[in-house]
Amino acid sequence: MAFHIKPEIRILGIDDSALISDDILIVGAFFRGGQWLDGVMHSSIHRDGMDATERIAEMVTSSKHYGQIKVIMLDGVTYGGFNPVDIVRLYEGTEIPVIVIMREVPDLEKIKDALSNLPDPGERFRIILRAGAITKVVSKDPLNPIFIQCAGIDTEKAGEVVRLSSTRSNVPEPLRVAHMIATGMVCGESRGKA
Repeated sequence: MAFHIKPEIRILGIDDSALISDDILIVGAFFRGGQWLDGVMHSSIHRDGMDATERIAEMVTSSKHYGQIKVIMLDGVTYGGFNPVDIVRLYEGTEIPVIVIMREVPDLEKIKDALSNLPDPGERFRIILRAGAITKVVSKDPLNPIFIQCAGIDTEKAGEVVRLSSTRSNVPEPLRVAHMIATGMVCGESRGKA
Protein backbone atom coordinates (compact mmCIF):
# COMPACT_ATOMS: atom_id res chain seq x y z
CA MET A 1 0.00 0.00 0.00
CA ALA A 2 1.37 3.43 -0.96
CA PHE A 3 1.72 5.75 2.01
CA HIS A 4 1.95 9.43 1.16
CA ILE A 5 3.10 11.81 3.91
CA LYS A 6 1.60 15.29 3.71
CA PRO A 7 2.65 18.15 6.02
CA GLU A 8 -0.76 17.98 7.74
CA ILE A 9 -0.93 14.19 8.02
CA ARG A 10 -3.52 13.27 10.66
CA ILE A 11 -1.79 11.60 13.63
CA LEU A 12 -3.33 10.26 16.83
CA GLY A 13 -0.86 10.26 19.74
CA ILE A 14 -1.94 8.11 22.71
CA ASP A 15 -0.49 8.17 26.22
CA ASP A 16 -1.58 7.07 29.67
CA SER A 17 -1.90 8.94 32.93
CA ALA A 18 -0.16 8.41 36.25
CA LEU A 19 -0.70 5.05 37.95
CA ILE A 20 -2.76 6.29 40.87
CA SER A 21 -5.70 3.85 40.66
CA ASP A 22 -6.68 0.52 39.10
CA ASP A 23 -8.45 2.32 36.23
CA ILE A 24 -5.87 4.16 34.17
CA LEU A 25 -6.90 7.04 31.92
CA ILE A 26 -5.60 6.95 28.35
CA VAL A 27 -5.80 10.05 26.17
CA GLY A 28 -5.59 10.47 22.42
CA ALA A 29 -4.47 13.81 20.95
CA PHE A 30 -5.51 14.09 17.31
CA PHE A 31 -3.10 16.31 15.36
CA ARG A 32 -2.51 17.68 11.88
CA GLY A 33 1.21 17.02 11.46
CA GLY A 34 3.06 18.41 14.44
CA GLN A 35 1.29 21.76 14.41
CA TRP A 36 -2.44 21.70 15.11
CA LEU A 37 -4.46 19.89 17.75
CA ASP A 38 -7.77 18.96 16.12
CA GLY A 39 -9.36 16.79 18.79
CA VAL A 40 -9.00 14.86 22.02
CA MET A 41 -10.42 11.48 23.03
CA HIS A 42 -10.10 9.27 26.09
CA SER A 43 -10.77 5.83 27.47
CA SER A 44 -9.50 3.73 30.35
CA ILE A 45 -7.63 0.48 30.82
CA HIS A 46 -6.92 -1.74 33.81
CA ARG A 47 -3.65 -1.26 35.65
CA ASP A 48 -1.36 -4.20 34.76
CA GLY A 49 -4.28 -5.70 32.82
CA MET A 50 -4.53 -7.26 29.39
CA ASP A 51 -7.10 -4.95 27.79
CA ALA A 52 -4.98 -2.12 26.31
CA THR A 53 -5.08 -3.34 22.69
CA GLU A 54 -8.86 -3.73 22.66
CA ARG A 55 -9.60 -0.51 24.53
CA ILE A 56 -7.33 1.57 22.28
CA ALA A 57 -8.85 -0.02 19.15
CA GLU A 58 -12.37 0.74 20.43
CA MET A 59 -11.43 4.34 21.26
CA VAL A 60 -9.98 4.83 17.77
CA THR A 61 -12.71 3.13 15.72
CA SER A 62 -15.57 4.79 17.63
CA SER A 63 -14.10 8.28 17.19
CA LYS A 64 -15.58 10.78 14.74
CA HIS A 65 -11.97 11.26 13.56
CA TYR A 66 -11.52 7.57 12.68
CA GLY A 67 -11.73 8.03 8.90
CA GLN A 68 -9.08 10.77 8.97
CA ILE A 69 -6.42 9.15 11.20
CA LYS A 70 -3.44 8.07 9.09
CA VAL A 71 -1.05 7.05 11.91
CA ILE A 72 -1.42 5.98 15.55
CA MET A 73 1.56 6.85 17.79
CA LEU A 74 2.10 5.09 21.08
CA ASP A 75 4.45 5.92 23.94
CA GLY A 76 6.01 2.47 24.28
CA VAL A 77 4.16 -0.86 24.05
CA THR A 78 2.98 -1.08 27.65
CA TYR A 79 0.37 1.18 29.20
CA GLY A 80 -1.03 1.34 32.70
CA GLY A 81 1.99 -0.38 34.19
CA PHE A 82 2.46 -3.60 32.22
CA ASN A 83 -0.74 -3.72 30.14
CA PRO A 84 0.79 -4.63 26.74
CA VAL A 85 -0.41 -3.28 23.38
CA ASP A 86 -0.22 -5.78 20.53
CA ILE A 87 0.67 -3.29 17.79
CA VAL A 88 0.14 -5.84 15.01
CA ARG A 89 -3.41 -6.56 16.23
CA LEU A 90 -4.03 -2.83 16.72
CA TYR A 91 -3.00 -2.19 13.12
CA GLU A 92 -5.12 -5.10 11.84
CA GLY A 93 -8.13 -4.04 13.93
CA THR A 94 -8.04 -0.37 12.93
CA GLU A 95 -6.32 -0.59 9.52
CA ILE A 96 -4.19 2.37 10.66
CA PRO A 97 -0.38 2.09 10.80
CA VAL A 98 1.12 2.16 14.30
CA ILE A 99 4.40 3.78 15.35
CA VAL A 100 5.77 3.15 18.84
CA ILE A 101 8.07 5.85 20.26
CA MET A 102 10.68 5.18 22.96
CA ARG A 103 13.30 7.49 24.47
CA GLU A 104 15.68 4.55 24.95
CA VAL A 105 15.99 0.90 23.99
CA PRO A 106 14.06 -1.16 26.54
CA ASP A 107 15.92 -3.65 28.75
CA LEU A 108 14.02 -6.82 27.84
CA GLU A 109 15.57 -8.87 30.64
CA LYS A 110 14.40 -6.36 33.27
CA ILE A 111 10.95 -6.31 31.68
CA LYS A 112 10.76 -10.11 31.64
CA ASP A 113 11.78 -10.16 35.30
CA ALA A 114 9.10 -7.59 36.23
CA LEU A 115 6.44 -9.51 34.30
CA SER A 116 7.10 -12.62 36.42
CA ASN A 117 5.15 -10.90 39.21
CA LEU A 118 1.98 -10.65 37.10
CA PRO A 119 -0.54 -13.16 35.69
CA ASP A 120 0.25 -14.47 32.17
CA PRO A 121 3.89 -13.29 32.09
CA GLY A 122 4.69 -15.39 29.00
CA GLU A 123 1.80 -13.97 26.99
CA ARG A 124 2.64 -10.40 28.02
CA PHE A 125 6.26 -10.89 26.96
CA ARG A 126 5.21 -12.41 23.60
CA ILE A 127 3.06 -9.34 22.91
CA ILE A 128 5.99 -7.04 23.74
CA LEU A 129 8.34 -9.01 21.46
CA ARG A 130 5.74 -9.05 18.67
CA ALA A 131 6.24 -5.29 18.26
CA GLY A 132 9.34 -6.24 16.28
CA ALA A 133 12.65 -4.62 15.49
CA ILE A 134 13.69 -1.42 17.24
CA THR A 135 15.07 1.30 14.95
CA LYS A 136 16.95 4.47 15.94
CA VAL A 137 15.53 7.72 14.53
CA VAL A 138 16.98 11.20 14.75
CA SER A 139 14.07 13.60 15.13
CA LYS A 140 14.89 17.10 16.41
CA ASP A 141 18.16 16.72 18.33
CA PRO A 142 20.84 14.74 16.46
CA LEU A 143 22.64 14.00 19.74
CA ASN A 144 19.52 12.57 21.37
CA PRO A 145 17.85 10.02 19.06
CA ILE A 146 14.62 8.22 19.84
CA PHE A 147 13.69 4.64 18.99
CA ILE A 148 10.69 3.29 17.13
CA GLN A 149 8.83 0.08 16.35
CA CYS A 150 6.13 -0.10 13.67
CA ALA A 151 3.22 -2.11 12.30
CA GLY A 152 1.64 -1.39 8.92
CA ILE A 153 4.31 1.11 7.86
CA ASP A 154 7.97 0.69 6.95
CA THR A 155 10.62 2.20 9.21
CA GLU A 156 11.73 4.77 6.61
CA LYS A 157 8.22 6.24 6.26
CA ALA A 158 7.70 6.00 10.03
CA GLY A 159 10.90 7.99 10.56
CA GLU A 160 9.60 10.68 8.18
CA VAL A 161 6.34 10.93 10.17
CA VAL A 162 8.29 11.15 13.44
CA ARG A 163 10.55 13.93 12.12
CA LEU A 164 7.63 15.86 10.61
CA SER A 165 5.67 15.79 13.88
CA SER A 166 8.58 16.47 16.27
CA THR A 167 8.14 20.22 16.21
CA ARG A 168 8.80 21.16 19.85
CA SER A 169 11.04 18.35 21.11
CA ASN A 170 12.41 14.93 20.15
CA VAL A 171 9.05 13.43 21.02
CA PRO A 172 6.37 13.92 18.34
CA GLU A 173 3.91 16.65 19.30
CA PRO A 174 0.82 14.36 19.30
CA LEU A 175 2.42 12.19 22.01
CA ARG A 176 3.79 15.12 23.97
CA VAL A 177 0.35 16.76 24.13
CA ALA A 178 -1.47 13.48 24.92
CA HIS A 179 0.91 13.03 27.86
CA MET A 180 0.30 16.56 29.16
CA ILE A 181 -3.48 16.18 28.93
CA ALA A 182 -3.53 12.73 30.57
CA THR A 183 -1.31 13.70 33.50
CA GLY A 184 -3.02 17.06 33.90
CA MET A 185 -6.47 15.46 34.13
CA VAL A 186 -5.40 12.89 36.72
CA CYS A 187 -2.78 14.81 38.72
CA GLY A 188 -4.24 18.32 38.54
CA GLU A 189 -1.39 19.55 36.32
CA SER A 190 0.91 18.00 33.75
CA ARG A 191 4.21 16.53 34.86
CA GLY A 192 6.99 14.24 33.68
CA LYS A 193 8.12 13.61 30.12
CA ALA A 194 6.10 12.01 27.36
